[in-house]
Amino acid sequence: MALVLFIVFTLFLQGAFGEIICEELPVGMCSFSIASSGKRCVLENYESNNGVIGFQCVTSEIVVKGMWEMIESDECTNACGVDRKSIGISSDSLLDPKLTTKICSTECYENCPNIVDLYYNLALGEGVYLADLCKVQRTMPRRAMSQVLSSGAASNGPISSVSLGVDRAEAPM
Repeated sequence: MALVLFIVFTLFLQGAFGEIICEELPVGMCSFSIASSGKRCVLENYESNNGVIGFQCVTSEIVVKGMWEMIESDECTNACGVDRKSIGISSDSLLDPKLTTKICSTECYENCPNIVDLYYNLALGEGVYLADLCKVQRTMPRRAMSQVLSSGAASNGPISSVSLGVDRAEAPM
C-alpha cells in the first residue's frame, strides 16, 4: 500500500513540477524511465566509503527521440518481461528466448514504445532489426537466436532469406 501511495505521490509531483530528473527517482522506478531532458535513466551500483554496495539512478547520455518525461508502467514492464532492477542493459539479453518472446509479443511490441525503442536500438547495434527478429521469433523461434548470434549477418540456410533492411519508419518508436 505504501508503494502505491509513493508512486501516486511521485506522479503527482511530476505533474505539478513537470520535470523528471533521473537522480531524483527512487531506485525502483529508475530503469525504463526517461528524464525531461529526453535522456534515459539508468540504474547503477556504487560502493560507499564503508564498502557497502548501493544503487543510484543516473542520467545516461542516450537521448530518446520523440519521448521524454516517462516512467514506464508496470503493465509494460510485465508485458515485455523486463526487470526494473536491471543494472545495465546489454544486447546479450536478446539471446534469452523468453525475453525475446515477451518483447515481440503484441502486448509489448504494440503498446510499450519506450521499451521497444530501447531493444530496437540494442538489436540495431548488433546489426539486427527488431521488427525482423520478431517476425522470425513468431515463425521460427530457434532461428531468431541464430540471427542475433550471427550479428545479423546472413547465414547459410533459411535465415538468409529474411530481410534485414527494414526502413526505420516501419519499426515502432
